[in-house]
Amino acid sequence: MEEGLVSVDKFSGGSQAYFLTHLHQDHTRGLGAVGGWRHGPLYCSPTTARLLPIRFPGIDASLLRPLAPGASASIYLFSPSSGQSLSLHVTAIPALHCPGSLMYLFRGDLGCMLYTGDFRWELGCDEARRAKQDLLDALDGDTIDVLYLDNTYCHPSLNFPPRPVVAEQVIDIIRSHPDHEVIIGVDTLGKEDLLLHISRALQTKIWVWPQRLQTIHLLGIDENRDIFTTQTSLTRIRAVPRYSVTIDNLEALNTVCPTIGILPSAIPCLWKSSEGKAKSKGRSSVKSIRSSGRGEGLTEMDCNPLSPPKLFDKDSYTLPYSEHACFSELEDFMHTVRPWTVSGIVSSSFCYVNPRHHFRHLCLDNNVNDETDMTPIKNKGRDNDKLTPKRWRNGSVTPKERKVRISSSSLYRSKVTMKRKECCGARINDTEEHIGVT
Repeated sequence: MEEGLVSVDKFSGGSQAYFLTHLHQDHTRGLGAVGGWRHGPLYCSPTTARLLPIRFPGIDASLLRPLAPGASASIYLFSPSSGQSLSLHVTAIPALHCPGSLMYLFRGDLGCMLYTGDFRWELGCDEARRAKQDLLDALDGDTIDVLYLDNTYCHPSLNFPPRPVVAEQVIDIIRSHPDHEVIIGVDTLGKEDLLLHISRALQTKIWVWPQRLQTIHLLGIDENRDIFTTQTSLTRIRAVPRYSVTIDNLEALNTVCPTIGILPSAIPCLWKSSEGKAKSKGRSSVKSIRSSGRGEGLTEMDCNPLSPPKLFDKDSYTLPYSEHACFSELEDFMHTVRPWTVSGIVSSSFCYVNPRHHFRHLCLDNNVNDETDMTPIKNKGRDNDKLTPKRWRNGSVTPKERKVRISSSSLYRSKVTMKRKECCGARINDTEEHIGVT
């Protein structure tokens, strides 16, 4: 089998073109290799292209190929096995996950494939409606052969309120603690809309750490410098790295002045020992949510994401402000695209279920017997990280005797945040195996 032709969020080399969905750490592994990125052209959004040299100073900027949301590009690849050139048309679709996040729709000689990356298209959201229309326009009636879906929260119990609703809940919590310092756990990119809403609603500045302030300014946010600050004396509200919002840190802060912690995340976790006791060092500020059926002493889900903001410890709150699609939004997305088949991009998760288990009836290959829908892709006992579209039904120009194999790797839970995925992305390969095309 040849090396990959195209890789998405997978930067180990060996492909002819590379695509980055967004700039979260779990999707960029390999970009920071010693010597910088030199493997080939790297497609990303213009926003991501502005941030990349700051995050990865060694990257060769001449290899960046900014692709704006809604824009398309034609790529020509070479297949060593057949000696033929291959044509690929890629369209960038807004993912609405974090600034600069994109989906990629691939059409052409490799069939029709959509890689969502991390995304959230909230029901009733105008931006999501426009993104959906962009996708339908780009498909132009074609059927998606393989959908790579953000299945982070692909379980019927995981439905969350829209982000604006949760943002108001955050405001209410802060207002109910007028004499407290407030720390809000955020990532290095994302949730800027939440912070802006807090600042405007409460007419206050928000402290951020220096690197976060640099990112905010590169995004073109707060150009007048009247919202975010690095001076702690100017505000009682601080946005801090998510991993620092722990019970231990809050207890220490409360010895100095009254402080509450807010973690705006859909399912924050506290990994307990097999006896169910919290680890003593670096304890999380919130209770755990685990899935059953995975072994390793995990416990049942013990909180309802739809419930009102809950005080998990005397000084800490968690709210389901999610930048990933919840189950009802995933179901709506599946109704929209109706792919030939679907594969989850998260194959190792605290509540992983193969999306085919819930959405097989929305796939055009729903008559295919699949007895392992509940099993993570990497644990099926065979080489199933390589997914093969069975046939093309959409009229895309595909060589008649070509079989395309797509390999996607597992994502793993970070030891630091206890929630973050370690994404290895997907690689599209050309093989010498043959299949008739109908």
